[in-house]
Amino acid sequence: MSAESNPMFTGHDDNWWRHAVIYQIYPRSFADARGDGIGDLRGVYDRLPWLARLGIDAIWLSPFYRSPQNDAGYDVADYRAVDQLFGTLDDFDAMLERAHATGLKVIIDLVPNHTSAEHVWFQAALYAPRGSPERARYIFRDGRGDNGEEPPNNWHSVFGGGAWTRVEDGQWYLHMFDTSQPDLNWRNEEVRAEFDDILRFWLDRGVDGFRVDIAHGMIKQEGLPDTDHHVGLGEGSHKGPMWDQEEVHDIYRRWRRILDDYEGRRIMVAEAWISPQSRLARYTRPDEMHQAFNFDYLLTPWRAGALRDVIDLSLANLAAVDSTPTWVMSNHDIVRHATRLGQLEGQDPPDEELGLRRARAAIMLTLALPGSVYVYQGEELGLPEYLDMPDQYRQDPAFFRSGGSERGRDGCRVPLPWEAESRGYGFSPTGASWLPQPEVYVHYAADVQERDPESTLWLYRRLLELRRAHGLGSGRVEWLDSGRDDVLMLRNGSVTAVINFGDEPFKLPTDRRLISSLPGRDGHELLGSAAAWLVEVETQDLSMANDPS
Repeated sequence: MSAESNPMFTGHDDNWWRHAVIYQIYPRSFADARGDGIGDLRGVYDRLPWLARLGIDAIWLSPFYRSPQNDAGYDVADYRAVDQLFGTLDDFDAMLERAHATGLKVIIDLVPNHTSAEHVWFQAALYAPRGSPERARYIFRDGRGDNGEEPPNNWHSVFGGGAWTRVEDGQWYLHMFDTSQPDLNWRNEEVRAEFDDILRFWLDRGVDGFRVDIAHGMIKQEGLPDTDHHVGLGEGSHKGPMWDQEEVHDIYRRWRRILDDYEGRRIMVAEAWISPQSRLARYTRPDEMHQAFNFDYLLTPWRAGALRDVIDLSLANLAAVDSTPTWVMSNHDIVRHATRLGQLEGQDPPDEELGLRRARAAIMLTLALPGSVYVYQGEELGLPEYLDMPDQYRQDPAFFRSGGSERGRDGCRVPLPWEAESRGYGFSPTGASWLPQPEVYVHYAADVQERDPESTLWLYRRLLELRRAHGLGSGRVEWLDSGRDDVLMLRNGSVTAVINFGDEPFKLPTDRRLISSLPGRDGHELLGSAAAWLVEVETQDLSMANDPS
């Protein structure tokens, strides 16, 4: 399929990233073409026309580099090679070429905070003496105590346990994640020059940008002082001497100059768990990154007022640096939002039906907002989290380092169901699957939803088509008065979005409806946990329709 044959392709757009819908592919769980139970680049290649039909603008690939896979590829042993699990560089090049021909941009993951312990640099450091250039690439320190038997400071790993491991000669190395992921020393010019070359390697191949892993963690405070504020990434804090240090911005200014040397707009998006929003916005100043993930939006509970507040705050802070927001509801590190939104206070397990209902309404709020939207693979099918996966199948290092007290992230990484009646739900031609798939997937399979015009898949397709047709990604938010605290109503251009967070129905005054989140509901009442898009609705009509007098 050529770019011109893709009905969603709009040609050259230097500011494509400001309004794009970007689909995250977790390669090992997307599609397996070779039959070994692990998704691969050929599987991505085969499904690109399906993705183009969905109506997205770009794909983002989680790591596919050579790796021992102790952290599902976020422990990189060679940044310029494709791991044999996923194929070859030729497979990547073929996938990239087909994506571009289909009208899709391609963003790849970059993991600069740490390498794998199997990286040639770290192996050299283990055999090099203290104070050597090899060790200077990482963060090695002498320990505390009479014989250096205590770690250099009291930092904890995000995955649980201490953040330091001692080597044979008595020194310690820092790993903010697993022991197999030693942190690089970003004050070392050799490290910076190496990543300059890594960027150019992939830019020369034609990639359209990078999602930067742990973008707020690469610089640690001088002296590595103890901290009394231990915080995990998901808590969205910049506090602590290991996060959000001022010098990290120098790295991104340097990288931006490299990206700007290439034709077409090549972009960077920061994974930075930072609050408040004003600090996050600093990563997207004009000479730094293009975007940063809006995790405040992802973490906001199902409440109208709370979501309106975080939307307003995001828009205001990003406008101050001439940037645009990203909106994201799920990713490979977070419980899927179809499950999170079904979690009621004091109730376990979550309500699957309510969660899906709210998830369908939530995407209608999200896609009505200006800026770019990131969609995590499977959310277009309404997939729930696999919460009760048996422990013997879990592979996330967070599960093991916490002694099982943390479930880990495997439940949102389960291979996708493509065909309800096939082995392994069509993920692999052999039925193999690196993580088990729950039986409920039979109801969510893509082929089942293809045949159902009221499915979540078709809802996404219609919304994405309407978002593009009405230019919502390049629009602006105007809040309207719904007359109720539990109903959000916003206008973006010619579209008015109404989201009912409550239980009581909300009266819609007109039949000028574009689409509803509830199948077969085309009347004038918007039920609870539902949403609708309308065209050219007058504010006063909506207020009068819900006036109890």
